[in-house]
Amino acid sequence: MRLVALSDIAELLGGVSRTRATEIVKRPGFPEPLDVVGNGRMRIWARADVEKWIRVNRPNQHSDER
Repeated sequence: MRLVALSDIAELLGGVSRTRATEIVKRPGFPEPLDVVGNGRMRIWARADVEKWIRVNRPNQHSDER
């Protein structure tokens, strides 16, 4: 399973700022983080879940699908 952090999500959303990415991940319906690491400071998500959310909710965004 590939994982992403907030900075990766910002990139997947087309290079938005980390502040904007933070606003987006707080929206209802955005996938829940799988875990919080680094003394509770860093959330991680399943990349596939985030990419699916982007395809459904922000179809005009260009994610980096590797």
